[in-house]
Amino acid sequence: QVQLVESGGGSVQPGGSLRLSCAASGYPFRIYAMRWFRQGQGKEREFVAAIGDVTNYADSVKGRFTISRDNNKNTVYLQMNSLKAEDTAVYYCNALLSGPRSETYWGQGTQVTVSS
Repeated sequence: QVQLVESGGGSVQPGGSLRLSCAASGYPFRIYAMRWFRQGQGKEREFVAAIGDVTNYADSVKGRFTISRDNNKNTVYLQMNSLKAEDTAVYYCNALLSGPRSETYWGQGTQVTVSS
């Protein structure tokens, strides 16, 4: 059974930091690209960051967020610094296997609120 379990969300003031974690199980973690998405209230889900052969980021988080992974722990992280009110959203972890047998899995999400 595939599981992606996010943790580390919470409330923080503008300029603060949070570190999200996503613990994966039930599939061969190391061969999947791992991604973070977010969805603000009333907004569409949007891409935040990805890590696979390379890392890439949405323009809105470049220089502030860092994605990393530990294949020994089957965990992906998102370090979020210099948080802004517009970063407020539910953050979702995603696993993606590209190619002819493409598969994708989603976590349940964790709330991040940036407010003074």
